[in-house]
Parts: sequence; C-alpha cells; structure tokens
Amino acid sequence: MSGRNITSVAIHVAIFAILLIDHLAVSTNVPAMIPAEKSQLDGWFNANVKPYTDRKSTLDPELAKAEEQSRVIKVRKDGSGEFKTINDAISSIPTGNTQRVILSIGEGQYQEKVRIEKNKPFITLYGAPEAMPNISFAGTAKEYGTVDSASVIVESDYFTAANVIIANSAPKPDGKRTGAQAVAMRISGNKAAFYNCRFVGFQDTLCDDKGNHFFKDCRIEGTVDFIFGSGKSLYLNTELHATESDATGLTVITAQARKSAAEDNGFAFVHCKIAGTAKGTYLGRAWMSNARVVYAYTDMGPVVNPAGWTDNAHPERAQTVFYGEYKCSGPGATPSSRAKFTKQLTDAEVQPYLVLDYIEGPKWILPPPKV
Repeated sequence: MSGRNITSVAIHVAIFAILLIDHLAVSTNVPAMIPAEKSQLDGWFNANVKPYTDRKSTLDPELAKAEEQSRVIKVRKDGSGEFKTINDAISSIPTGNTQRVILSIGEGQYQEKVRIEKNKPFITLYGAPEAMPNISFAGTAKEYGTVDSASVIVESDYFTAANVIIANSAPKPDGKRTGAQAVAMRISGNKAAFYNCRFVGFQDTLCDDKGNHFFKDCRIEGTVDFIFGSGKSLYLNTELHATESDATGLTVITAQARKSAAEDNGFAFVHCKIAGTAKGTYLGRAWMSNARVVYAYTDMGPVVNPAGWTDNAHPERAQTVFYGEYKCSGPGATPSSRAKFTKQLTDAEVQPYLVLDYIEGPKWILPPPKV
C-alpha cells in the first residue's frame, strides 16, 4: 500500500471517529422517555436519577455544593431530638443557607402552620416511611386568604419532602360558608421534589403555585380544584383521590392557572391513578384561559366524568386550553365521550411531557433522601 493510500485511510478513520463521537454525544443528550410499562418505572427512575456524587458536573452548581455539606436536624415531639417543633428547627437555619439541611421528623401529629421563606433554600422535610409524621393546621381562606391558608408554605428553592403527611384539618366546605377553602400545601419555590407524601384536604388541597416541581409515589386527596396553580409540574405514579364535595356535588381535580400562550407552565400526570368516592369528577376545569394539563398512561376509575373536562362556563376558553390524554385506561378513560375541545395526543404531541426535561429535571432532581 502506498503512503498516499495509508494517509487517505487514516483521514477517513479519523473522520469516522469524529462522527461517531459526535453521534454518541448527541445520543446521550437525548432525554430518556418514561416507559409505557408501569412495572419498569422504578428501574427507569434509578437509571436516570443518580445520586449527586455521580452527577456533580451536571447538577446546578449551587445544588451540588449544598449536597456536599448536608446536615441533619432531629425533630421529636418527645424531646429526644434537638427540637420539639418543626418551626423551631426551621428558625435555627440561617438566612442565606447554602447547605442541605434535612429535618428528620419523628412520628406523631404536629399541629403547626409551617412557612419556609425564600431566603432558606435547600431544606428537606423527612419522615420515616413506616412512621410518617403528620403536619396539620386548620387555616381557611376566610382567615388567611386562600394561598396563605396552607398548613405548609414553601417559598424557597431546592426544597424536598419525603414520607410526610401534610393536611388541612378545617371542616369540609358546605357551599354556604364563605372562605371555607383550606389549602394543605403551597409550593412556590423552584425545583422542589416530593416523594411518598400525602396531601389531605377538601377544596384547594395542593397549591402548585409556581416553579418546576416533581411528585413521585404521592397521594393527593380533595374535592374541588384540589390541585391548582401556575406550577410546571410532573406527577409520577401518584394517586389522585376525589372525595364527595358539598351539596353542589361538583368535584374537580385540576384548576391549572396558565393565563396566556406565552406562559411556560402546566401539569403532567404520568402513570397516575384516579380513584375515590366522588361521582362525575372532572379531570380539569378552565379556571384560567390557557390551562394546560396532560394525563398519560393513567388509570382512571369510575369516579371520572365521561366528558372528562369542563370549560368552566366560559365557552371561549375551549379555543385556548390544552387538555390532553394519552393511552389512559380504566372505566373513566372514555375517548368517545370526551368534551370536543380536548385531545387524544399523538406520540409526537405527548413526548415533551414524558421526560424529566419537561421540568429541567436532569439539573436538579435527586433520589429521595435516606436518613
């Protein structure tokens, strides 16, 4: 073989290697889709959400730094921890906090109204899965305003909760009392994750207010608008439990608050379950003009209204909302009877909602903590 041919072969090999490396780089950046089979969900999660020690270079820098300096504060009602109340433990955390602080909360009922302000990021509320603590308060919209009636309010970024019950113990609205709405949880910070948590209330249980949020293996129960707000959130393997409403009988899961096509928010429910004791429950109502909600691979029980969705007596909103379903199952999943302004999504249309990138997850979602 001549020197010229050897040179030519070498050049071609080099070009091929460059193209192969480039292809692999692009391929590894392609977001991994949530699998269609629910049995594969945990394996998919573990493969895509590695511990921070494996992902320091790809996480938000401030988060990676905070995780390296984590510490645990014990909260125990019996006095065996550093604090007896959650609020006292939060008060001990300095403003401008830069390290992960895990509040390990012992079992029991904590009658507290908890607020984590914006200047205290990187806080985790953690309970043992076999003895989940219950944080409960009886605030109502009449006393505090709707969003500030929440038993737990989180305004800071990089919040995490695992194995915690958060409830509002105010009475169920009866359709007569004004301001009877009672929020259990308001999450207003960005990049928050919830694992194996329960949210208990009636009207307006969970205020998914704003920011990117991730819920996995949770249960949310309520009557009317029990998930509402302008958050951009992915709910994975979460039970939506609709209970009987007041005398009007209206039950609605979501009141998503996107107000214009320019807003980048919405709720995606993937591999979830809709159950409960209510009848004729709507998947969502057009509370705001451009509400965006998607259900994919979701098991819909008989509690779901055959029409699925309502324009909230604003027929003009049928032109601007985005309500979609994809390969849902169960007696409540009836495409033929759905409201005409809703969509059965194609593979291409649903793809953006079936990846962690929907909420910028690869930059911040970490496995649930272990204490």
